[in-house]
Amino acid sequence: MKLQLKKPIVFFDLETTGVNVASDRIVEISIMKLHPDGKKEIKTRRVNPEMKIPAGASEVHGIYDEDVKDEPTFKALAKSLANFIGNSDLAGYNSNKFDVPLLMEEFLRVGVDFDLNNRKLVDVQNIFHKMEQRTLVAAYKFYCNKELKNAHSAEADNIATFEILESQIEKYEELENNVDFLSEFSTRNKTADLMGRIIYDQDGVEVFNFGKHKGKSVAKVFEEESSYYNWMMNGDFPLYTKKILTEIKLRGFNK
Repeated sequence: MKLQLKKPIVFFDLETTGVNVASDRIVEISIMKLHPDGKKEIKTRRVNPEMKIPAGASEVHGIYDEDVKDEPTFKALAKSLANFIGNSDLAGYNSNKFDVPLLMEEFLRVGVDFDLNNRKLVDVQNIFHKMEQRTLVAAYKFYCNKELKNAHSAEADNIATFEILESQIEKYEELENNVDFLSEFSTRNKTADLMGRIIYDQDGVEVFNFGKHKGKSVAKVFEEESSYYNWMMNGDFPLYTKKILTEIKLRGFNK
């Protein structure tokens, strides 16, 4: 079943030095841009992470220091990647929890303004887990009746993710074939900072989702305990989380 689109959507997958969004780096990125008329554009690029790739990570994706030593850094690629993605919605497998936050960290780190506002995020893994509770390899077999060859290569995983989404839409009558619905359906919690440290309550207010202030309004905590903002800004939190905290803090000043 053809995915119905109002504007382009980008399916993307990252291979990285590890799973820490705040400190790990991209070593390979694959992007498939799908246009409303069905046209597909695929770009896959290895990236010099400017750090040593841990052996454990290399054993997963098969990319070693030697493979990326002569590749461009993310800083060198960032503007062209942002331009290629354009205003597209974003989709991937476990992308809301990992790929989107890590990509945002990379853009913020090199000073490229990649705005998430007005983009829909579709996480195929969340749809899958709500429906069937499986892994990517099992999902590909279950939905597409295909064996996933070259698993943990960014392009193979990325194309498989797109094919799974199309099969999911065809299989489940309750899934509407539009990105607005798929984005809403594949979102577990309404988060303000991607990583779920800050979420929206039922009234749309940003509240902490961890620690001693869990469930409390971020703005109110900053008003009553200003040192908590400084603690978070100096802590090992992702740059995007700090960006959201600063926006909330500045909003308080402007009242």
